[in-house]
Amino acid sequence: MKLNHWLHRLVRPLFPATCILCGAAGEGDKDICSECLADLPWIGHCCQLCALPLQQEGICGACLQQPPAFDRCISPLLYQGPVPGLITGLKFHHRLANARLLAWLMLQRLQQEEDAPELILPIPLHPQRLRERGYNQSLEIARPLAQQLCIGLSLHHCARSRATSAQSELPKKQRQKNLRNAFVLQKSLPAGHIALLDDVVTTGSTVNELARLLKKSGVERVDVWAVARTP
Repeated sequence: MKLNHWLHRLVRPLFPATCILCGAAGEGDKDICSECLADLPWIGHCCQLCALPLQQEGICGACLQQPPAFDRCISPLLYQGPVPGLITGLKFHHRLANARLLAWLMLQRLQQEEDAPELILPIPLHPQRLRERGYNQSLEIARPLAQQLCIGLSLHHCARSRATSAQSELPKKQRQKNLRNAFVLQKSLPAGHIALLDDVVTTGSTVNELARLLKKSGVERVDVWAVARTP
């Protein structure tokens, strides 16, 4: 930690922060300028369970009809404007610097929370997809978050056991079937409160399937941390 801090202080004056979105000088040591930061589509009122944007605080109709397996989803941003570009740039174009910024944006929302989980579990990729991509984008976002919050990071407790079709290509009902039994626990989790970290939540099928597995294994509380939520 001390070495990283020393290197940070040494390198920053030589390579000052630059806004990833517009190329202007970054705000402090962040890779985003104050104007672009203010223009991001921050979520205001939302469902207290799934973070779906609402006109006022409450629980959305879908969650009232069928509550999710997870206890709560926390998401700072709508999947609109420049946010899809930041996420797809990280996910498909090896722009790993985006992960640091996305983690910091997530942190701004998490600072409002009082109950911290004992462990962060990034949504795992199937080994085949991990080999193709070379990295797990959720893990890249989770690393700086775990460091900043001093929370443990789960790397080997859970795995994706089936190479499922891409969720973005499927309608909601098929997404749920596509993920059935897609995850497996490799060893018991040493925590009663876990946060699942994903880049974006759309229908919630992925995080819901994994949360169901964790609850069956004895985990008492499962939160979902997603950088972005589709409206």
